[in-house]
Amino acid sequence: MTRRVLVASRNAKKLGELRRILAEAGVVGLEVIGLDEVPPFPAAPETAATFEENALAKARDAAAATGLACVADDSGLSVDALNGMPGVLSARWSGRHGDDTANNDLLLAQLSDVPDDRRGARFVSACALVADGREVVTRGEWPGTIARKPVGEGGFGYDPLFIPEGGTASSAQLGPAEKDAASHRGRALRALLPVLTELANSVG
Repeated sequence: MTRRVLVASRNAKKLGELRRILAEAGVVGLEVIGLDEVPPFPAAPETAATFEENALAKARDAAAATGLACVADDSGLSVDALNGMPGVLSARWSGRHGDDTANNDLLLAQLSDVPDDRRGARFVSACALVADGREVVTRGEWPGTIARKPVGEGGFGYDPLFIPEGGTASSAQLGPAEKDAASHRGRALRALLPVLTELANSVG
């Protein structure tokens, strides 16, 4: 017997991340699925001021619509020189949702005069789990700096511009296992492991 856990996303890389983290932790009995595998339902717009509120709203909507245990994340980039922006606006920073190239180009333009020692930033992820009447929200942060040009073909979003603290390669140059071990979403998802393990153990 397995229990389905819905990740409120159509991003295959996010689904893969949770599957790898569960496998690494030896958690069995959970089948991770995405929004493409459930009937469509209306989702509330992401209008909250914090990653935590947006993640919880997405998880609540998906759990209510499907009756499944649901994990949702809201994540983005917080840049020190921009007072924490783009923040919750990361995916639509250029005005068009999900246009990674335009978002990266705008960010680089905004930071063009910022010296290397003031280009600090962090990726932030809030992950919410709604299941069996419980709501759990976790947060992960990944500190680093913003490069002066995109490097690497992997990842998505701002990955080609983000150089993790202590390294020289961009997030887009890291392999899946390296990224899972350090990334903001990896940290937030691993913080959910105790509750996910309980869900797995309840399968019978």
